[in-house]
Amino acid sequence: MAYFLIFNPMNKHLIVSEKTRPLWQRIIASLFFTAAIAFLASTLYNANWSDNNLTNIGHNIKGVIYLMGFGIAFSFHQSIYIDIKNSKFRQTFEIGPIKLGQWKTISNYEYVSIFHQPLEDGNKIFEVNLWYDRNKHWELYKKYDYKEAFLIGYEISELLKIKILDATVPKNFKWIDKKASKETGKMVYLD
Repeated sequence: MAYFLIFNPMNKHLIVSEKTRPLWQRIIASLFFTAAIAFLASTLYNANWSDNNLTNIGHNIKGVIYLMGFGIAFSFHQSIYIDIKNSKFRQTFEIGPIKLGQWKTISNYEYVSIFHQPLEDGNKIFEVNLWYDRNKHWELYKKYDYKEAFLIGYEISELLKIKILDATVPKNFKWIDKKASKETGKMVYLD
């Protein structure tokens, strides 16, 4: 899933978000949600609330839960909101207009780091983390593309006015000279 970065200068919010699901996935999700609602309505309308029939109602409710689960799987996406003005952030799990996630306070932004995790198939996944309050961090982004990870990390570090660390080489972490990197178009490290 691809990510994008949004900065709203009016309320000083930074959003790192997955792109909207493709139309075909949203259509499939709506079909699952519709089927779940119809199945639930049918179950409740035709229910015989006797003790003998409660097992059948329970099985039908279980079917509704499965249909809703498939609908959620085809429609959810994640976002991270950073409220720069109030030093808060939250990670959300979003399904349509519903956003689940709690705000957490950050006392002291320190730096952004980019590092990679080797996967079992031999590929690497790059992660961008926001470090704060000495040794705490928040994972902002994961992607297979180093360049995209660096651009997200760079933009976040610029907006928060903090340093950026290239930790993609194990035991050889280097601070990035943001100004020189921007001017030359190549990665330039601080000495």
